[in-house]
Amino acid sequence: MGTALLDLILVFICCFQMYSKMLLLAALLGTISLGLAQSDGNECVKANAKSCGQCIQVGNKCGWCTDADFLKQGEPTSSRCDDVETLEKKGCAKINIENPHGRVKIITNKPVTNRMKDGPKVNPDQITQIAPQKLSVDLRSGEAQSFSLKFKRAEDYPIDLYYLMDLSYSMKDDLENVKNLGTDLMKEMQNITSDFRIGFGSFVEKTVMPYISTTPAKLLNPCTSDLNCTSPFSYKNVLPLTTKGTRFNDLVSKQQISGNLDSPEGGFDAIMQVAVCGDLIGWRNVTRLLIFSTDAGFHFAGDGKLGGIVLPNDGRCHLVNNEYTMSHYYDYPSIAHLVQKLSDNNIQTIFAVTEEFQPVYKELKNLIPKSAVGTLSSDSSNVIKLIIDAYNSLSSEVILENSKLPEDVSIVYTSHCKNGVSETGENGRKCSNISIGDEVTFDVVITAKGCPSKGKSETIKIKMQGFTEEVEVVLNFICECACHNEGIPKSPLCHFGNGTFECGACRCNDGRIGQKCECSTDEVRTEDLDANCRMDNGTEICSNNGDCICGTCECKKRDNPEERYSGKYCQCDNFNCDRSNNKLCGGHGECICRVCHCYANYTGSACDCSLDTSTCLAKNKQICNGRGECKCGVCKCTDPKFQGATCEVCPTCPGVCAEHKDCVECRAFKTGAKAETCMKDCMYFEMVTVNSREELPQPGDEPYITHCKEKDASDCWFYYTYAALNDTKVVHVVTPTECITGPAVIPIVAGVVAGIVLIGLALLLIWKLLMIIHDRREFAKFEKEKLNAKWDTGENPIYKSAVTTVVNPKYEGK
Repeated sequence: MGTALLDLILVFICCFQMYSKMLLLAALLGTISLGLAQSDGNECVKANAKSCGQCIQVGNKCGWCTDADFLKQGEPTSSRCDDVETLEKKGCAKINIENPHGRVKIITNKPVTNRMKDGPKVNPDQITQIAPQKLSVDLRSGEAQSFSLKFKRAEDYPIDLYYLMDLSYSMKDDLENVKNLGTDLMKEMQNITSDFRIGFGSFVEKTVMPYISTTPAKLLNPCTSDLNCTSPFSYKNVLPLTTKGTRFNDLVSKQQISGNLDSPEGGFDAIMQVAVCGDLIGWRNVTRLLIFSTDAGFHFAGDGKLGGIVLPNDGRCHLVNNEYTMSHYYDYPSIAHLVQKLSDNNIQTIFAVTEEFQPVYKELKNLIPKSAVGTLSSDSSNVIKLIIDAYNSLSSEVILENSKLPEDVSIVYTSHCKNGVSETGENGRKCSNISIGDEVTFDVVITAKGCPSKGKSETIKIKMQGFTEEVEVVLNFICECACHNEGIPKSPLCHFGNGTFECGACRCNDGRIGQKCECSTDEVRTEDLDANCRMDNGTEICSNNGDCICGTCECKKRDNPEERYSGKYCQCDNFNCDRSNNKLCGGHGECICRVCHCYANYTGSACDCSLDTSTCLAKNKQICNGRGECKCGVCKCTDPKFQGATCEVCPTCPGVCAEHKDCVECRAFKTGAKAETCMKDCMYFEMVTVNSREELPQPGDEPYITHCKEKDASDCWFYYTYAALNDTKVVHVVTPTECITGPAVIPIVAGVVAGIVLIGLALLLIWKLLMIIHDRREFAKFEKEKLNAKWDTGENPIYKSAVTTVVNPKYEGK
């Protein structure tokens, strides 16, 4: 029991500690949020920019006032930098505000090619699939610039296909099927393009131990003695790209397999050379396909250390007589290195591998853009179908990529693909299921922060993966204002030429400070100059709200950019005025030098007193119902009996009708409780008599009228209206009263009694009639049943006969 109680106490303590931490975290987050909200002020003011160039780099909302007389006393030069709307409110004319904007200019925009397969032949360089081709973009910090790119897959687009094959011994049967690949593939590709070229290369492994055997006999024939194999090699460019499929067949049929010791092959060395030796391979600026055929894995960077090779692959072409000669000198390339070179040379890779190595190459495909993996049969008999399927898969997807961006420059893509599908983010770079002739659009948004590259122009390239065409985008950064070029060096406005006067302010030379560059840095805090910054010979320099620069106060800036110090001695501010409803100057005025300057119709130290009397207007169009005064937009009732927003409520008062009833009765009919004192007590209103109720004033015409209906001393009804407008009170009364005679009581009572008696007799008669009818029905039923009754004669069920008959069982009747 004691243990259970102890556990319960421990659980309670833990829960309490967790709850306390949660509360603390919530409070901390609230404080952080509040701090962020408070710090999310005017970034232009916070930047403390000293020049127009610095100002416009803060953000696209910041402007610089070039008016030389813009600054008020005590304001620093950085006060020229603010958002444009605030600058205009502070008196800077729009024409004097520097606020440059970026733009996009299209330089080259050739239309996309509408080429038909059976049309005239054109040079591949004349085919255009993406537009525009060159743009110039002026970028200002924080201001996004956008443009659109259009891409259309051209029909009959040329294709270069290079078949790179593993010629290790395990690929012997595959080589036999590939020998006729050239002509067969040429026939199949005619359905896709009329301009097709094919090439062939082979690879085995690095020619050093432990990848191959380096004994003299094995170097001549790495296979068993009964098989004739060629010497091991790293990579050979057997056939550069050609349009002659028969030559492909001839050269491939002459190839012999080779051998190596380990299972992974040196295919990465071969891929690197195929990618970078473009002239020797014969690549054109068309669709480039690399078919990589193998039944084994691959070596990559670092594996060369097993053979004593430590130099990283240099990514350069080292083909001598079409054979890679530096396999023993450079390590295998890394995957990232291969990705870079394949992308730089717009080569799309198709891995034709056996099913055993599918998982490995599928992972490799995820790392290499614009690549595909196909399952190769054990003897490569399905290689043509594999190539066609992989090509269709690759060509149906277009993916945008760009070169390296300058620092602080970002780019965002939005794709508009077939069937109205739009994507953003990473998916905004690509469109899928694109057929020949389909047209898609990409929106490109480029944004810069600050002034990248120190204002120098930068060029980036945007292209489709696997295509040689690219879009050239020249980025020009807006780092200075236009007025910067109009600056006057050594201007007399800057204290005898100690600075350059530009954009309405002085940009001081080194060693000079002050708004007019009037001081050197050595004179900033001398006592003589500080004396000019003390108000009324006091001890506080710049009222402790600023710094004394060259004998002039430059006021400090607040964390909240909307709050400012001002004045010759920074003695004024715009945030220490009286408040109302937690608002500075009640929200109805401006705080100038700690005094509220109220807007029209407001007064008071906190501008909390409204001079507008519309809020005091009652329904009867009177101010406070004539029972009070309107002060600061609120009724102050002069009679303490009345209360409410317009002094309309009097909890202890009778109604208007009851209040004036006796006076109206005595004046109109000479009767009532005040008949004797009528002339004394009831002459406070004007009375008008009318003959009928229809002649009384109606509320729709005069909403301050009250309609009354009261009884006089004779128990007759009389009708009147009471109207009070300011000090005038008018009563309209209908002089004929309405006297209603009472009802005849005796005839009514007699009629009621007689009616009750007659109703009772009628009910008795009805009951008697119903009983007679019922009795007669019962008697008739009885008579009928009596006639239907019959008496049957039968034996007594308890009667027994006295005769007994006995039969002899043996008697046979003889």
